[in-house]
Amino acid sequence: MSVSANVIENARLELDELLGDRCSTAQSVRDQHGKDESWHIACPPDIVCFAQNTAEVSEIVKICAKYKLPVIPFGGGTSLEGHINAVEGGVSVDLNQMNEITAVNREDLDCVVQPGVRRKQLNEFLRDTGLFFPIDPGADATIGGMASTRASGTNAVRYGTMKDNILSLTVVLPNGEIIKTGGRAKKSSAGYDLTRLYIGSEGTLGIITEITLKLYGIPEAIAAATVSFPDIESAIQSVILTIQSGIPIARIELLDDVQVDAINKYSGLDLPVQATLFLEFHGSENSVQEQSEMVDGICQDFGAKDFKWTTQAEDRTRLWQARHDAAYAAKALRVGASMWATDVCVPISRLSDCIMQTKEDLDKSYLIAPLVGHVGDGNFHLAFVLDMDNPNEMAEAERLNSRLIERALSMDGTCTGEHGVGLGKKKYLKSELGEGAVGVMATLKAALDPDNIMNPGKII
Repeated sequence: MSVSANVIENARLELDELLGDRCSTAQSVRDQHGKDESWHIACPPDIVCFAQNTAEVSEIVKICAKYKLPVIPFGGGTSLEGHINAVEGGVSVDLNQMNEITAVNREDLDCVVQPGVRRKQLNEFLRDTGLFFPIDPGADATIGGMASTRASGTNAVRYGTMKDNILSLTVVLPNGEIIKTGGRAKKSSAGYDLTRLYIGSEGTLGIITEITLKLYGIPEAIAAATVSFPDIESAIQSVILTIQSGIPIARIELLDDVQVDAINKYSGLDLPVQATLFLEFHGSENSVQEQSEMVDGICQDFGAKDFKWTTQAEDRTRLWQARHDAAYAAKALRVGASMWATDVCVPISRLSDCIMQTKEDLDKSYLIAPLVGHVGDGNFHLAFVLDMDNPNEMAEAERLNSRLIERALSMDGTCTGEHGVGLGKKKYLKSELGEGAVGVMATLKAALDPDNIMNPGKII
């Protein structure tokens, strides 16, 4: 898509009339909205609009549709596959000012939020209600962005992902029309499941402007634990047996020795530099203790030592903050380096094979690439620490990433468990899903967005 300067200027004049100083063409603002936390090259939009409600989003999209100008939704900017990069220019619609929690229905265990609400903001607001929202991708992402990328995170093994915790959405379509995909009922058989269609659509089919979420009661007791293993395979086998035993663990995270060394240095921990599990248990005091003891026994059977657990809130917070800072810790291993993050997900029965073969690849490579994962559901990540101006290092990262994805697909897995497709994983979709399935996606895209203005260049 090529848009002339004259078209951009005409659209800018109309957007400026609609939004006033909330419409910007300043280079610094455009640059900020043209790059996420991924390795992809920055692509700034031509115009940035700061919307404050659904009606404004609708009017912005109508103007863009009139001029066939690309529209890219923008949330926290924390995505990892180039989702927000304006590869064909156009208008970035910043939703951060749409950050109201409009309703909390305590009896029904749900709430309604605007897309700019941050996950930490939501849980702070909910604290006094005795409820919480469990999806925790690590970054303090916006709920709208988390819905658009079908985010997951450390709690997914017990609470599921975004697709399991959204009841309905309000969406602005590519022509500016506003639709609602459902109500607050816990289940429905009424027609096509439009809610699931838009979850994970990455802004390519419309802009999400309101989300109805499931909530959960804050557990009576929470315990966190760390346990180290003589080798990574033993750690993985203990994870598999824990899941197969039906223990209702809330979080179960794996860090390899490289990642443990990184977070020790970055976050001031003193863990043994070995393959390590971070665990968390939710429930009553008795059930939390019982779960901890059962997992301790399983881990000991696989040679683990130093199973340490705590119920102290400050200790748990410090531990999980260190886990959430794992990417920054990895980046800090090499002064001046950048990071290329990637992820895959496989059935847990193939997790050990996938990780061990991946580690063999990494051992033969000169790149640093710590491994960390939400292994309770078969999802793990690599963070290549590299010089992006060095073509040899970029080529090596591409080679390792391709081998990782091909390995996961050969094991009935997926090219991305939670990062999304964006720009980086597009070329793997046909291998994973087949020509037919990708063709159906393309047909849906063409039917809903015939002018291809919604976040063009992503997924399809």
